[in-house]
Amino acid sequence: MPLFCDIALAERIERAEARLMAESSEAAHRRRGDGRGFVLPIAGGVASFAEPDSPFNKVAGLGFGGLTSATLLDEVEAAFAEHKSPVQVELSQLADPAIGELLTRRGYRLVSFENVLGLALGAPRERITPPGVEVRRTDEVDPWLRVVGDSFAAADVEGVASHEEFPRETVENAMRDFAAVGVLRYLALREGEVAGGASFRVTDGIAQLTGAATLPAHRRNGVQTALLSARLADASGCDLAIVTTQPGSKSQQNVQRQGFDLLYTRAILVKGD
Repeated sequence: MPLFCDIALAERIERAEARLMAESSEAAHRRRGDGRGFVLPIAGGVASFAEPDSPFNKVAGLGFGGLTSATLLDEVEAAFAEHKSPVQVELSQLADPAIGELLTRRGYRLVSFENVLGLALGAPRERITPPGVEVRRTDEVDPWLRVVGDSFAAADVEGVASHEEFPRETVENAMRDFAAVGVLRYLALREGEVAGGASFRVTDGIAQLTGAATLPAHRRNGVQTALLSARLADASGCDLAIVTTQPGSKSQQNVQRQGFDLLYTRAILVKGD
């Protein structure tokens, strides 16, 4: 049976997402050591600013902890404005509908969507490794950064295009911050050559698949399948795995082929860009 997502499950996932964003932003603050940035609680979620152009600059997990006040939103918007950054809210379709109404009244614009998919985990899973492909855990950050950075720089064009683009240096900084908060890293080799990389982290029993990328020369050869399989096999003790994808993307197709179900969609609302 497909995995059904009710409001309680969506809240659990969104709280894990908010925690990851908060801890990653705090890791960025420690790395920079300049006293800049912030992490603010808001309506069950978190507003965070890590550094200029960072993917951690957002409001995540909003809408499952009651309605936020106009005063608190004023404070959050002022904090982003102080850093000359727009406010980006990622709002689950299962969040309190009044949140979306409040944001649109305040001038937030709908700019995109992203899909959250999930897989119920039970018995230990076997690794699926296509011929010629090898996946291994790595404690080395730099080789993993290089392959992930190179792969994201040549993004797959299938599906709805992302509304965001990040400088290479910013992507690498974000990956270092992920590594600092317990994200496990994987490298994939195909015919002996580094072909891709991926990562995941465990938060409250949820295996958060935090990114996978394959170099263009190695795509469509089972690298993504192998990276996904390795992470799921290592997610012992978790009852749920989740991944976020662009709608209609190859990544979404790949995880659905491995049994993931579409749980809900997040609306991306922006003010001040």
